[in-house]
Amino acid sequence: MMIVSVRRWLARILFLIAFAILFLVATGGYRLLIDAISPVHPYQEPRGHAAKVFRSDPEIPGDNNPLDRLRWFFWYGE
Repeated sequence: MMIVSVRRWLARILFLIAFAILFLVATGGYRLLIDAISPVHPYQEPRGHAAKVFRSDPEIPGDNNPLDRLRWFFWYGE
């Protein structure tokens, strides 16, 4: 025969509920803090008179030479 303690189960359930509420409050507070620190969305379209600047990269010299490829990588980051 198994003895079930209602008080123990009620304490566990209340602990889980309190933990879930505090977890949601902490994550919500973290989101509000992040929004307050960085209010500008980084991918937002620019406002005002903005001009799109485009420069095509020149051809990669010496595709077959690994040393030239390495220099190109460090120079242009590609």
